[in-house]
Amino acid sequence: MCGICGELRFDGRSPDLGLLARMTARLARRGPDHEGSYSEGPLAFGHRRLAVIDLSPHSNQPLVDQELDLALVFNGTIYNYPQLREELRGLGYHFFSNGDTEVILKAYAAWGEACVERLHGMFAFAIWDIERGRLFMARDRFGIKPLYYSHARGQFRFASSTQALLAAGDVNTDIDPIALHHQFTLHAVIPAPRTILRGIRKLAPGHCLTIDTQGRRTLRRYWRLTATRPAQALSEHEWTEAIHAALRESVRKRIQIADVPVGVLLSGGLDSSLLVALLAEAGVNDLLTFSVGFEDQPEEKGSEFEYSDQVVERYATKHHKYRIPNDQVLKRLPEAVDNMAEPMFGQDAVAFYLLSEQVSKSVKVVQSGQGADEVFGGYFWYQNMVDEQGSDLDRFRTHYFDRDHPEFLHMVGSPYVGPDYTAAAIAARLAEADADEYIDRVLRLDTTMLIVDDPVKRVDNMTMAWGLEARVPFLDHELVELAARMPPEYKLGSGGKHVLKRIARGIVPDAVIDRPKGYFPVPALKYVRGEFLDFMRDIVESQACRERGLYQRSYVKRLLANPEGEHTRILGSKLWHLTLLEYWLQRNVDTAGRAQ
Repeated sequence: MCGICGELRFDGRSPDLGLLARMTARLARRGPDHEGSYSEGPLAFGHRRLAVIDLSPHSNQPLVDQELDLALVFNGTIYNYPQLREELRGLGYHFFSNGDTEVILKAYAAWGEACVERLHGMFAFAIWDIERGRLFMARDRFGIKPLYYSHARGQFRFASSTQALLAAGDVNTDIDPIALHHQFTLHAVIPAPRTILRGIRKLAPGHCLTIDTQGRRTLRRYWRLTATRPAQALSEHEWTEAIHAALRESVRKRIQIADVPVGVLLSGGLDSSLLVALLAEAGVNDLLTFSVGFEDQPEEKGSEFEYSDQVVERYATKHHKYRIPNDQVLKRLPEAVDNMAEPMFGQDAVAFYLLSEQVSKSVKVVQSGQGADEVFGGYFWYQNMVDEQGSDLDRFRTHYFDRDHPEFLHMVGSPYVGPDYTAAAIAARLAEADADEYIDRVLRLDTTMLIVDDPVKRVDNMTMAWGLEARVPFLDHELVELAARMPPEYKLGSGGKHVLKRIARGIVPDAVIDRPKGYFPVPALKYVRGEFLDFMRDIVESQACRERGLYQRSYVKRLLANPEGEHTRILGSKLWHLTLLEYWLQRNVDTAGRAQ
């Protein structure tokens, strides 16, 4: 797991190596073990390494193969690299390292751009093909690993974070009005290729991009998710067995493909508890588990220790439990925001940031339960959508959109008033072919688009801020492909995640399986009062916020008058949303501009 960056010039100039150094420096926390750079003609690469597989210097990056005229920077883990390595050896390729990085390089040499379809794992990488004079980039199927880019003024730059691109300069930092609409409608999800800034884009999951030395770009989608029933119907028992087998294999790969210990982030929910049980089932001994909790509010408990403790007791894990006081949440919030590649509304971002700090002292790799709710129908709003009448779009937005379009128009300043961009985008995605039923279309949308820029991005950013690699077994693409074809009743049944509850019964404590759905709470960011309210008021009433003109003052005044009562449909604080975006801009964009 690493941080990558680079620049390709189209104007006959050589890349600025000082600029490359600034970009690489901003990625240091993603890769504390090694720093490397490479330049050749119009191309320069920078890399920060987190050593997880083949800890020797042979797998340091950028990885250059002089014989093949190829250079590579890579962030991620390829779980089937041992099998690919043997296949490539059979084709006559020789290896000088024992890691997955070199396998990608040789796979590109053997199969060209089609190599990406053969990779199983999480990845973002760039290959410089010296002979052909072109840059090839790819991102994994679920966007688990980030890949941002800017294309302007005779150059193309890319990086694992927006902060690295901002450090390079020459970025248009104007707010993208379409992205702003998505930000406040889809609780901070801005679907690729957009970001909140006009001058920074991101490669979409399941896509690859080729750029030549003339600046010509070719984008290709290499993976699609099909959500149709198989020709031969399976019984509930057969589906359960098939999902169980696929999940076992997913967990096994993510524990075996590492040359360092692997732990589990144990929230106390079904998903992470099931991971612990499956690892124990696979014979893993002395498993390290980690939990975090916060102070309670009258309306909501701040921890789920009563459930995680039962899992720890059953499997005798080596458990680490951290309780974070509220004063630490506010004190450490600036650090978390500084490590968000994009502004994130999820209240658990700071939780993951503080938990990752502690976990990184014990391990370099953890497994986490992200993706299970989206793949297996775990959220309460899914059933509400099924019960709703109307068009696909109306059923979806009635239970999911943070704000309807009229409210958005009352919220934003006049430069950002426009059409209902989000409704159009969601309607188009829901209308795509190869999904049998309405809920199939919704879960596919969530799994392939919404999850990428909410929980998946949040976990990557907050763990990698501490040089910690998070692996997400529920987003193994083969498991997801299987689950997408399963009838919806085996997902939505039992209050959601029916098939996972069947698998868990007998190996996970009943209290964990039968408990109400939890949401990794940080109550102080949901029920806004006291010093948290003071902090948010200071941000949204600051001179910088007023001059930026994103928000109408009447809307801000309305939220400040009733901060605890203004919640979105899925129970997020609207005042927190406004605060977080403005605070992210102040700490990242405004600061970057002054530094230039």
